[in-house]
Amino acid sequence: MNYKTGGSGTVTTTNQNSTKQDILRHILKEGETTAQQLASVLEISPQATRRHLKELGAEGLVYHKAVQQGMGRPQYLYQLSEKGRDRLPHDYGEFAVSFLHTLAETAGEEQVQAVLQKQWQRKATDYREKIGTGSLEERIARLVELRQAEGYMAEYHRLEKDSQGIQQQFLLFEHNCAIASVAESYPSVCGHELEMFSAILPDCTVERTHWLYRDEHRCGYLIQLEN
Repeated sequence: MNYKTGGSGTVTTTNQNSTKQDILRHILKEGETTAQQLASVLEISPQATRRHLKELGAEGLVYHKAVQQGMGRPQYLYQLSEKGRDRLPHDYGEFAVSFLHTLAETAGEEQVQAVLQKQWQRKATDYREKIGTGSLEERIARLVELRQAEGYMAEYHRLEKDSQGIQQQFLLFEHNCAIASVAESYPSVCGHELEMFSAILPDCTVERTHWLYRDEHRCGYLIQLEN
């Protein structure tokens, strides 16, 4: 990764901000990381990495904990704060939560749950039409692209193949939640997400493996073709 410098040889403010965004994204994806690992992944010097981390810490966007490994100096593991998560791009706001609160006050909680269920059903239909047909991996890859376009930091990984060499198992990860503010007030939407993925991939079983709502650093789903 290359970074342009200004005439004086110092990195421009724009590039500094871009590097900080890269650092926040990487920590979000990994959950926690060291300065050495960041320097290697981002291809910048350890000194520059530590400077960026110090500045991010001063802004309250990251924090670290010391881990002792044998004799010698402790190793520092860096994690994102809630403020750091909010600094990354997302596609949600307070309006949705305010609207649901108003709906609950005027029509009752049952109506809110009915609206949320209708929403995931509509979303599942929309996803299924856009994903179309193809192998399971092709459909998951298209699903990941759609989720990324909506603000989710999504990716998938291959797991086992069957005896005929067909890829049957995948892990789908989402390292942030584009509807986190809604999920905090109405955690039932997390259950709807699982139902939605099952509806999108009707020939598969879908199980939750990780959950941001339970203080894990990502949401994860095991997707497996049914025999």
